[in-house]
Amino acid sequence: MILDPDTLEWAYRHGAFPMAMEDGEIGWFQPVVRAVIPLNGFHASRSLKRTSKQFQIAFDTDFETIIRRCADRPEGSWINEEIVRAYCEMFRLSKAHSAGAYWRKELVGGVYGVRIERAFMAESMFHSKTDAGKAALWKLIEHLRDQGVELFDVQYMTPHLKTLGAITITHEEYMNRLRRALR
Repeated sequence: MILDPDTLEWAYRHGAFPMAMEDGEIGWFQPVVRAVIPLNGFHASRSLKRTSKQFQIAFDTDFETIIRRCADRPEGSWINEEIVRAYCEMFRLSKAHSAGAYWRKELVGGVYGVRIERAFMAESMFHSKTDAGKAALWKLIEHLRDQGVELFDVQYMTPHLKTLGAITITHEEYMNRLRRALR
């Protein structure tokens, strides 16, 4: 299957998302338990509220840099060049979006994902300065909530996401929420 904007949008509309496998092939995933962050449920700790004031948050700037920084992990990444190319094309079509956290004009954190109607599927996040990625995520959630987004998907639960207010729901509940957000 070719990874292009039409294929990506079809997959997201059906509750699936891609990840590059170790052999470079693209795998498609549809977890039976899905993690989401309720739009009014983001938990900003006192320290995040304090440290986030040092960052300037910008939306839809440096998209390719953000996705490449998300891919640049010592342990390896599920983001390969095919993923980068496809999501950059989604961005050019205004279907992918990002939030970047800047400190002294330097990009130090960010998050990107795909928006279809009132659903946002967050793909990855990075930081090179403490709390920068979390600050970008927080402000992105607020920005999307103000625009009427109803579903903020983070795919898999991690201890980190749980501290930010993420919850898990069944695949059936996820699909119900997705269908509502796509109406």
